Amino acid sequence: MNVAIIAAAGQGARFGGNRPKQFLELSGTPILFHTLRQFEQCDEIHEIIVVLPAEDTAGFLAMADKYGLLKLGRVVVGGATRAESVLRGLQSVRPTTVDVVAIHDGVRPFVTVDEISRTVSAAKEHGAAVLVGRVRDTIKEMDGPLIVRTLDRARLRRALTPQCFRFELLRRAYENVDITDPTVTDESVLMERLGATVVAIEGSSRNIKITSYEDLAIGEALLKMDRG
Repeated sequence: MNVAIIAAAGQGARFGGNRPKQFLELSGTPILFHTLRQFEQCDEIHEIIVVLPAEDTAGFLAMADKYGLLKLGRVVVGGATRAESVLRGLQSVRPTTVDVVAIHDGVRPFVTVDEISRTVSAAKEHGAAVLVGRVRDTIKEMDGPLIVRTLDRARLRRALTPQCFRFELLRRAYENVDITDPTVTDESVLMERLGATVVAIEGSSRNIKITSYEDLAIGEALLKMDRG
């Protein structure tokens, strides 16, 4: 069985107001449910665990019923950091039944079923796989205000999600992690520190993370394009 852990415990401070960004709406539907729909439709995913802020867990199951999320297994209260939230989700997994765990940002609603499937399949084969996107800009390495050198963008990729791992490998990677460490920005960092091989799976530039009102406007435009 393959499990998806959807990390959606952020407070969305950059948006302001009292509503977490994952519950802001795109075309009348909360961002998080656009995201969850893709995992619901993916045959490679058999159970979904959602990690939320404590104050949003109570009414979430009723909302999930409204959107027909039959794979939703449980809702977990998140932590102070992304690493802590993912760890809490991982700790809720039944280890005897799980093969691959897929970690995904709740505010990446434009991931596709195909991207999820390909990344899960690669993790089954290699142990760890991360969806990535090409870098289109010229990237400079800096030392304070000074440019040191230009990096070869052909060798660079943006880390996207899902990031997929065999359960035992991911659990081992989390064993000695400081979950407050700000350099632990995603799960592939833990794999690199563990010395594990991580396979990159090419993803689409549409797989954006919605963290600002500008991103929200882009999301609305993408949905409009999809509707023709």
